[in-house]
Amino acid sequence: MGSLESLHAENAVILYNPTARGLSRRPRSLQSSIEALARQGISTTLVATKGPGTATAQARNLIESGCDLIIAAGGDGTINEVANGMLHTDVPLAILPGGTANVLAREIRLPLPMERVAGQLREMHPCRVAVGALQMPSHQRMFLCMTGAGLDAEIVNRLNLDLKAAVGKFAYYVCGFGQVFHPLTEFQVMVDGNPYEASFALISRVRNYGGDLEIARGASLLRDEFEIVLFRGTIGARYLPYLLGVALGRAHRMRGCSVVRGRSVTCTPPAGSDVYVQIDGEVAGKLPVTADIVPAALTLLVPPRYLAREQAFVAVPACA
Repeated sequence: MGSLESLHAENAVILYNPTARGLSRRPRSLQSSIEALARQGISTTLVATKGPGTATAQARNLIESGCDLIIAAGGDGTINEVANGMLHTDVPLAILPGGTANVLAREIRLPLPMERVAGQLREMHPCRVAVGALQMPSHQRMFLCMTGAGLDAEIVNRLNLDLKAAVGKFAYYVCGFGQVFHPLTEFQVMVDGNPYEASFALISRVRNYGGDLEIARGASLLRDEFEIVLFRGTIGARYLPYLLGVALGRAHRMRGCSVVRGRSVTCTPPAGSDVYVQIDGEVAGKLPVTADIVPAALTLLVPPRYLAREQAFVAVPACA
């Protein structure tokens, strides 16, 4: 598959989130990125998102107006919204990391200063990837990286946004340790028809989690399946050894942790219980939900070294 040199990029748009932590803390970075793109012959129009939940419709409207390249600048939540408006089109998505965790950017091995990413855009390769479709009682949403049900979604739901703006990812750890002595609800998880139970279910397309850890160690954007990591336990303290196991790369061997792969996952709460769900780091609702793989749904621009590495990775059968 060729690089961006073989693609037309005559009507490129940077769709950016003006409130993204990386952009607000480094206001000059966006202008530097525009200049780096111009040096490669890519002229861009700058369009700000209009608020939470608006980027999907904006991306769709831009494509209908003739945009042939969308560059999403912001965090994983912004990228998710933009991608939802680009599915099943031939328009490629590039990303400029400007969020808190930047999970997708780290997964595909982008440099985190966005102006450096912009300076390498002509070298990127278009890669057609699958996404996850999360069906909830009232609506459906797609996700590029992951969805989580149970503990991690509860942490996202309780997150102090002012603290997140001030200290970034550290806010998640503060909130997480605050859940140590809280009771947790176990719920049913069906993976391709096979039953499990968990108080935290991670349904992932990527290995990276939160920017610092790897939990779904066999996941890949190039696989047409999820890697599902399931943790059991009804009190938050049970997760302290799990966290150590994840840090050491041994959680998948611990009692109470199961790793499976599949294309369809349904999570159902026990009667009378509220269990939260997060998509790419943003609260999405509550169980029940069903996640299904949608193959070849999006064209994502990735660095050539990532693509070569990932092609070699998926050529070897994933081992839990």
